[in-house]
Amino acid sequence: MAFTLEQLRGFVAVAEELHFGRAASRLAMTQPPLSRQVQKLERAVGARLLVRDNRRVTLTAAGAVFLVEARRLLSLADSAPELARRVSSGSSGVVRVGFTAAAAYGILGRLLDEVAAHLPGVDVELVELVTREQVAGLVNEEIDLGLGRPPFDDSTFGSRPLYREGLLVAVPSGHRLAGLGRAATAADVAREPVIMHSPTDARYFYDLVVRTVPVASENTVHTVGQVLTMLWLVAAGRGIAFVPESAARLRIDGVAFVGLRTEAPRPVELHLLWLRASANPALWRTLGVLEGRTPFA
Repeated sequence: MAFTLEQLRGFVAVAEELHFGRAASRLAMTQPPLSRQVQKLERAVGARLLVRDNRRVTLTAAGAVFLVEARRLLSLADSAPELARRVSSGSSGVVRVGFTAAAAYGILGRLLDEVAAHLPGVDVELVELVTREQVAGLVNEEIDLGLGRPPFDDSTFGSRPLYREGLLVAVPSGHRLAGLGRAATAADVAREPVIMHSPTDARYFYDLVVRTVPVASENTVHTVGQVLTMLWLVAAGRGIAFVPESAARLRIDGVAFVGLRTEAPRPVELHLLWLRASANPALWRTLGVLEGRTPFA
């Protein structure tokens, strides 16, 4: 047999007042229906909760334990409508954010600060994914927001530029390019051994580098999908790599950075990305907060 919230409220009032008359007055009702409520509750629970006689009311051991849980249940019931309204409005809830490793080098922290300052009721869950994995995660509704590299299918995804930065050449410390005193050109790096971006796992950077610097296939000594792995290989003296400007913040021992002359001054783009059909109100509130506050360039 189930019990009702009215029965719980009646029991809590009697347990706190230890007097049916005072409890009935507190609940703006008469004593007989209150007594019936408590009796029905005891039958539903299957235990005696109160001992009453003509002079006093006391809690049984079961009643004392049940009082704690009854208060908790009533508190949840009272707060549930407000929580539902907050979630519906987007001021509470969860936003799952996918991000590339390179995006974490400064921009991600500032974005999280903005959300925390303006939407303290929204929890942000972070998942490190390359752009290709972010796109799949958005379609499968495993994440709500991505920080990825273009291009995107505009019919399926909404996007907006978040950040633009330059392209650097990462070289082993002491390398001749580190002493150029100017930005490197395609001619400067043409014959260098290159640690190249993967054409599948890092397609955006692969295409960008190929457009910018004609890298001969025989000069490619390694192909990897993550910028951090590239820098470790550079530090080991395996070759040079083309990385976003933000990668310099990692300060890997044994690696120096040189600017790369490019047609556009800041060709590396990072975009916010979301599913146009998303039904998560917290996502739309988050995008509203970020509107006008980005890019953070």
